[in-house]
Amino acid sequence: MRSASQHQAVEWLAAAAVDPRACKREWEHGPSGAVLLPAGRFWDVLSVPEEIGLLALDALLRLPLPMPGPTLADFGAHRVGFFLPPDPESYWVGQDIHYSGKGAWIAAPSPRRTSGTLRWLIPPDGHGTLHLPTALEVALHQAVGMLADLVNGEPARSGGRATRSGSHPGHLG
Repeated sequence: MRSASQHQAVEWLAAAAVDPRACKREWEHGPSGAVLLPAGRFWDVLSVPEEIGLLALDALLRLPLPMPGPTLADFGAHRVGFFLPPDPESYWVGQDIHYSGKGAWIAAPSPRRTSGTLRWLIPPDGHGTLHLPTALEVALHQAVGMLADLVNGEPARSGGRATRSGSHPGHLG
């Protein structure tokens, strides 16, 4: 039996689709179990390399904040995507950082999918909870620093950090 929260998550995510009914049918019966959803209306997605994304998610889970927003892993492409509030004036700067807003499309499995190459690390909650941009920025800085320490034994250099610009000014040094 499916829980009410899973049903709400499916409805919330499918609402972003051009045809929500077709989206839900594809999730249930389609061969890939994934659909393309437009970014920029309900959410934007920041995609980062897998190793940085997993470390950043771990840092977010340790922050004294509510549960983080939806987080999608594409282990085939070695990427982690963080769902953020739509912000057409914002952009993120960093090595191998991809920001998908209005005009971009995201491959998304059903919120019930927690296994496979494309899967949710944190599925949507059905209430529209998204990552806080400032918290994600801090977590990404921490992740890059941890990764640099693990790989080089040196502190992170600013060139590899993800930095957010635009309508929410302020960079972490």
